[in-house]
Amino acid sequence: MPAQLEDPKEYQKIFHWAETQKDGTIPSFGVRKNDPYEYQSGFNNYFESEAVPGTVPKGQNSPRNVRFGLYAEQMTASSFIAPRHKNKKAWLYRARPAVAHQGFTELPDNADTESNFLPINPRVHLSPTQLAWLPFDIPTDANVDFISGLKTIAGSGDPTLREGLAIHTFLANKSMDKRAAVNSDGDFLIVPQQGALDIQTEFGMLFVQPGEICIVQRGQRFKVNLPDGPTRGYILEIWGANFELPELGPLGANGLANARDFLHPIAKYEIEQAPWEIIYKLGGKFFKSTQQHSPFDVVAWHGNYVPYKYDLTKFVNVGSISVDHIDPSIFCVLTAPSRDPTAPLADFLIFSPRWDVASHTYRPPYYHRNAASELMGLIYGEYAGRSDEFQPGGVSFECGFVPHGVAYEEFKAASENQPPEMQISKDAVAFMMESSRPFTITDWAWKSDKLHEHEPKMWDPLVENFSKHKDEVDKILAGVKKMGLSNGH
Repeated sequence: MPAQLEDPKEYQKIFHWAETQKDGTIPSFGVRKNDPYEYQSGFNNYFESEAVPGTVPKGQNSPRNVRFGLYAEQMTASSFIAPRHKNKKAWLYRARPAVAHQGFTELPDNADTESNFLPINPRVHLSPTQLAWLPFDIPTDANVDFISGLKTIAGSGDPTLREGLAIHTFLANKSMDKRAAVNSDGDFLIVPQQGALDIQTEFGMLFVQPGEICIVQRGQRFKVNLPDGPTRGYILEIWGANFELPELGPLGANGLANARDFLHPIAKYEIEQAPWEIIYKLGGKFFKSTQQHSPFDVVAWHGNYVPYKYDLTKFVNVGSISVDHIDPSIFCVLTAPSRDPTAPLADFLIFSPRWDVASHTYRPPYYHRNAASELMGLIYGEYAGRSDEFQPGGVSFECGFVPHGVAYEEFKAASENQPPEMQISKDAVAFMMESSRPFTITDWAWKSDKLHEHEPKMWDPLVENFSKHKDEVDKILAGVKKMGLSNGH
């Protein structure tokens, strides 16, 4: 049985996962002690798992007779002729193949979700304004499960174009009961912020807590239970790509998110004769299929197209140990490629506890404009560089090339004093969902009573200091003129 946490914030208070190993005085362990499941580790591996030993056929995938009367079913997630390193598939050995269902029914449009983010869609909005949202309310007056509680905030493109992304929040107070979901559009990167998610998949179980993330890929059926009650979180959905580990370049072999720390489920089957409902998301629309048995009847499987999870406290931060900042690429946990080899479709970055030791350096986020669209969220704790209204469960957004940075008071304090070596983001994890593509904002988010603008008045006190040095500058320019040199004016 998994242990109960004496302090529910135990894992929020550690600087890094390494603390749990007690300097080698206890046996090492790979999951939080209240996680009830076992996992397989690695990233982009080829895995195999059997709930009943001896089930997976050896030397072939689809024998004339599978042991125990099971059916062989292949899930192919890439082109059949994709190169080996890009070829994604899994073989499942199950009591009934997924084809055993009773047809599809189109469901009414969910006005709170969106999939077409082209500006010609009247339900989305462009804005150069820095926007933010207070934490969205979890429903209390109705039973809302994970799939019914999806609300779209922003995105780019359209899933039928096979390149784009959407960013959602989920707000739920009820477990999915005899109900599963399939995203036929793309991959879900799920970030719980309040309450754990007990996720049942065709490949097995994933227990995902605040401070962890999980990826359920396109076409994989899943069900979300809420062991802690009401839940809230974020989702980054990508179309036309799968998440990858960023290249490390001169960092070498280790650092950032290490492949060995990603965890995949082991086979666990459910044989049940009962009415089930499967919700399919396709082109942003929702459809319902019914069947008279559990969709989680997979006894064994093998493949490299498997859902997985990752504990963000295991992220190995790197950074400057002399002067200046390194670009935020050093915070990238996962990336998804676009058709432009120099710009990602999406990056998932985290800002977690780390040391800041750069000397002779302006330490806060510097004033900048960059090409990326940036949407930030806060899982827990307090994050410097945002207003007091940036709270756990909230959202902050900046579109490409819109200038942003801290208020003048913070700039002044950081410029006047040499800061000490210090731990930053202590007891906090914030994240950024970033893209090379411009975002549009959905009606649901645009009209939300949680929406507020970053107050531009925060920069009103900015002082123009250059004129205070007029005499010094004039003297320099006079000297330049006397020497017959041009200063470009």
